[in-house]
Amino acid sequence: MQKALFLFVLTMMVMLLIVSCTNQSKKEDAIELSAREIKEYEGAELGSISDFRENSIKGPQYIDEGKYKLEVKGLVENEGTYTYDEILTSFQKYKKVITIHSVEGWSVKMLWEGFLVDDFLKKAGVNPGAKTVIFYAYDGYTTSFPLEYLFDSDIIMAYKMNDVTIPKENGFPFQLVAEDKWGYKWIKWVTKIELSDKVNYHGYWESRGYNQDGDVKGPIFEGK
Repeated sequence: MQKALFLFVLTMMVMLLIVSCTNQSKKEDAIELSAREIKEYEGAELGSISDFRENSIKGPQYIDEGKYKLEVKGLVENEGTYTYDEILTSFQKYKKVITIHSVEGWSVKMLWEGFLVDDFLKKAGVNPGAKTVIFYAYDGYTTSFPLEYLFDSDIIMAYKMNDVTIPKENGFPFQLVAEDKWGYKWIKWVTKIELSDKVNYHGYWESRGYNQDGDVKGPIFEGK
């Protein structure tokens, strides 16, 4: 009888220990919650992430943060490859309220936070023969800009919008904030920046008739 009672008590103690450890494990595991985006910044009323329309060439791209690499190459003195964490910890961050205008007729004003493309170019050391900067995306999309545009306009490559990390569906880890340009120049899921001497390089939509400059005050299509 005493042996049976002892085994019963021992079994109950083991069960309580297991339950206690399980509960402790659950408490230690962080539960991810959705961040709340801001709707106003320094008096400016902002749009929302939900205002964006999905119009990418192959649908949303889902990039593993731990495997992400950004290449800076081409006509530079020092080609470089950066991880997501290296970019966030090694480069100065900037904020800017800018409106994106789509050729589809919608627009959204957002607070963008990210890194000056100019800083990446300076770190790489631009070759005197470079005239054009070509951006490549994870899904194969490309677009380009004259080198002067990126030097003179404080163009950022954003990792946050409205104070939250850019959702994977909207371009995580980085989207180019091509100020004063139509939305097709705002390339998402950026994976490579190439310095080139190809002044007539045409990206995905530009090679299909969209205006090479992409200025919001100019025509949408070439020859219009």
